Amino acid sequence: MTFNDLTLIEPILEALDKKGYKLPTPIQQKAIPPILAGRDVLGCAQTGTGKTAAFAIPILQILDKQQRTDKRVISTLILTPTRELAIQIEENIVDYGASLRSSYCVIFGGVSQQQQIQRLKKGVDILVATPGRLLDLHQQGFIDLKNIKQFVLDEADRMLDMGFIHDVKRVIQLIPKNRQTLFFSATMPKTIQQLANSILQNPVTVTVAPVSSATEKVEQRLYFAEKEEKRTVLTQLITESNCNSILVFTRTKHGADKVAKFLNKVKISAAAIHGNKTQNARQKALNDFKDGKLRVLVATDIVARGIDINELELVINYEIPNISETYVHRIGRTGRAGNSGLAISLCEESEKPYVRDIEKIMGRKISVLTVKK
Repeated sequence: MTFNDLTLIEPILEALDKKGYKLPTPIQQKAIPPILAGRDVLGCAQTGTGKTAAFAIPILQILDKQQRTDKRVISTLILTPTRELAIQIEENIVDYGASLRSSYCVIFGGVSQQQQIQRLKKGVDILVATPGRLLDLHQQGFIDLKNIKQFVLDEADRMLDMGFIHDVKRVIQLIPKNRQTLFFSATMPKTIQQLANSILQNPVTVTVAPVSSATEKVEQRLYFAEKEEKRTVLTQLITESNCNSILVFTRTKHGADKVAKFLNKVKISAAAIHGNKTQNARQKALNDFKDGKLRVLVATDIVARGIDINELELVINYEIPNISETYVHRIGRTGRAGNSGLAISLCEESEKPYVRDIEKIMGRKISVLTVKK
């Protein structure tokens, strides 16, 4: 199947071809036709499966075929949990709709609202937003949501994890009931399933990449190291690897800062990225990492969920997550788009039960290796 088979319009096909996107991913194959047909969609798919294109491409096509008025009003709202993900969604929309007439705007907290307000005043078709800043600007009277025709809720389970679920419900109360809703989540816990049931009308369900399958193309290694040994082992693994793009996970923001500081001290270029950093600092670190100026990015789980890096060579779990699905999300950052990937985990004694839970959910053992002295 090609994008042509999905009956996409020529400007979008040209934009995809220019970016080197030849074939639709499974979620794009399954989601684009019903979205173009105006159906609600419930998508269960992990980050890195091509989910953004699955909803952005048909939305752009729908908007391009709609009748235009002189005054632009927000007709599509895309709600997403993190600033990084919001920025990346907008970047993708800009790429796919390069030669279309639709206008776009992204808003998020952590930065001055003035520039965002000025952009909104000019009128936009598609608004990409995080919940807090959206509600704030709506309350101030800068955002009108009564003309929403398409509503996308992205990373719904992460919204729940970050405590945004009540904000999401407030947003839903502000938009028209007669709309098309596209609901995406990597997992479907009971609370998220209930939310989906309450806002979707006769949806087409699209399920791609069950939890275990994301790990199949990733080589996994496990090293046992006590807490006081981890820095030394981490340094040795990075130094001995041929990898130039390495994502290191910690459980806490403070831990991310400490690891990044230590790596720089031993002459390994690194930066930490987490929720306490300013938006500018986070974006600079991410851009420097993508541009090859940094070899290592040290991240917490919530922020890393919004990081989209296609050719990430190595993921290192400096600390093992206590939720098995989080491990799968972490290592799924590598091994994308048909590439092979490598994930290394450093496990201290207290983390061994977490490893057993992870192996249980994957249905496979992780290879245990010993660091060479």
